[in-house]
Amino acid sequence: MEANTSPFKIILGSSSIARRTILSEMGYEFTIMTADIDEKCIRKDKPEDLVIALAEAKADAIISKLQTINHQEKDDEQTILIAADTVVVCEGMVREKPSSKEEARQYLKDYSGSHASTVGSVLVTNLKTGFRKGEWDRVEIYFHEIPDEIIEKLIEEGIVLNVAGGLIIEHPLILPFVKQVVGTTDSVMGLPKALTEKLLREAL
Repeated sequence: MEANTSPFKIILGSSSIARRTILSEMGYEFTIMTADIDEKCIRKDKPEDLVIALAEAKADAIISKLQTINHQEKDDEQTILIAADTVVVCEGMVREKPSSKEEARQYLKDYSGSHASTVGSVLVTNLKTGFRKGEWDRVEIYFHEIPDEIIEKLIEEGIVLNVAGGLIIEHPLILPFVKQVVGTTDSVMGLPKALTEKLLREAL
């Protein structure tokens, strides 16, 4: 992180390529650290509570990793840790990453001619001051009928197996079948820009 670009450092606590892309688009330089947590151990009844709890668990894991690596972290310049999580809600059920090709196929068939929501969280922690705040964002997505051959191509390609609910609305194969998005695409991709910007300001 170059000192002249920003008076603070940012750590993105995510391995998601989409989140990296979005944060870069926002004009920030950052380093990446990932949290090794078992997400399946964290369960909440409401998707909004779940994504906040998962982001908090990721942030806690990264902070403890940082403390092991570098005991001076708190005394340095301000460092902001951004953690995030996203789930898909369809037919009242919360969907995380598909556990198999079969599950991914079923998820995509369920979206066809129907609708799904994404619920995503952003959690910022100022490692110097201890300030921490998280909020969630919800987007509604409506689909045209998705042909079976498109679903098969997506399964074969494999990217849908690595994302919540097997849902990538910006993918060139899926994009033509997205009827309407009520909310922002960056939120669906895992990092709502406006919310991230707001929380960063509050953290500083």
